[in-house]
Amino acid sequence: MYAIIQTGGKQFTVKSGDIIEVEKLAVEPGKEAVFAEVLAIGGDDGKLNAGTPFVAGAEVRGKVLDQFRAKKVVAFKMKRRKGYRRTHGHRQNLTRVEIGEIKG
Repeated sequence: MYAIIQTGGKQFTVKSGDIIEVEKLAVEPGKEAVFAEVLAIGGDDGKLNAGTPFVAGAEVRGKVLDQFRAKKVVAFKMKRRKGYRRTHGHRQNLTRVEIGEIKG
């Protein structure tokens, strides 16, 4: 069984036992995170239960493993022959979650 969930403005296809990295959640490591925005649930038999926009009563539970920061992304701008150079860096805060139970 798998589910398509939405969190942090992104969509993830998950199944039990998967480890995903999502935008930072306000949950401490070791605690349980609940994803209630389930867009679709698919079974092993090939059936797909799609929501409009969410599947009613469905949720995905997972255990928060840790909070961390991603690798730095560097944005570098320059205009040739003008002496214009700008460097800007960004590190996104992320949460690593192990998917446990899919209810639907």
